[in-house]
Amino acid sequence: MEDTRHLKRASRIVVSVFIAIILVYGVYFMPLPLFIFSAGTAEVIRPMVHVNQNNDEEQGAFMLTTVRVSDATVFSYLLTFIRPFEELHLKTELLQKNESEEEYSQRQEVNMLSSQSSAIQAAYHHLGIPYRISTDGVVIVQVFKDFPAHEVLQPGDYIVKVDDTPIQTKEELQTILKSKKEGDSVSITYKRKKLQKTQSIQLALLPPDEGASPDVRRVGLGVVPANVQSVKANDESKQVTIKAGDIGGPSAGLMFTMEIINKLTPEDITKGYKVAGTGTIDEKGTVGVIGGIQHKIIAADKAGAEIFFAPKDYVTPDGKQRINNYSDAAKRAEEIHTSMKVVPVGTLQEALDYMNNLPPKAAKAS
Repeated sequence: MEDTRHLKRASRIVVSVFIAIILVYGVYFMPLPLFIFSAGTAEVIRPMVHVNQNNDEEQGAFMLTTVRVSDATVFSYLLTFIRPFEELHLKTELLQKNESEEEYSQRQEVNMLSSQSSAIQAAYHHLGIPYRISTDGVVIVQVFKDFPAHEVLQPGDYIVKVDDTPIQTKEELQTILKSKKEGDSVSITYKRKKLQKTQSIQLALLPPDEGASPDVRRVGLGVVPANVQSVKANDESKQVTIKAGDIGGPSAGLMFTMEIINKLTPEDITKGYKVAGTGTIDEKGTVGVIGGIQHKIIAADKAGAEIFFAPKDYVTPDGKQRINNYSDAAKRAEEIHTSMKVVPVGTLQEALDYMNNLPPKAAKAS
């Protein structure tokens, strides 16, 4: 009888522990279909930008800013109600159709590489430095499920060859596949990190292109490819490379360009100030709007930035849609009572003009 009571007590303890583990997992670890947006970091760009011949004098700093995107759990979801500057977004708002989180990360990495290319071109264009563009290969951004390629290829793989034909651009890949039909197999040579492999993959009918007739169908691998480009200065001494680590997305373009120009010119355009900012950039220096700027303001303020470049608010040509950047940045700056100056810019030249008109910051006595 005593043994039976001990056994029941032990069983209750085991069940209670098991239930407690499930509750802890459910509250603290089980992801919800939500992302939490919050302030990320403000990173000094100088160590990321490398120029063969550059100006080493930089008393201040240019900084890119990031948004922290994290998976929501029940616990972190509840915390957002007492943390005033965190935002909840459905994952479907960020992910494209049938896109996984891994594929989203790969897309952000490709966007960063494209942003770096545009930033270098904008700097060269501003400084009148001749350059050329070369394609470094084709990277896979997304692999569709229910296609044979899904069993072989992954986001981040580089397509090297199709059958015996070397591939340099996604257009070359698409041209080769146009001559194939459903059920054909092709030999795909791909590179995953430092390892190169070759495998036969069967082609299948792709979904109809948006706006195209359902009867017009192409065959393919079922992947979304992207070209990876590099910008080469004709003068090797002015060659720029950027290594941004794990930071993704296109929004650091403006600040990369400011740092590149600073390294390629004799004067220090920071003038001793800590300058943060955000915004896409094209090769002609036009600054574009981005997302999450209200969180980037907090990151810049925490890092001690004195100036923050924000893209000007954008209104579509038909006037029906408005994307706020400067307005949202200025509002958040007021909410957190920062002394940081928020400056609206629509072009690279406007940012440079603002810096040119600043008096040099007085050095602190030591």
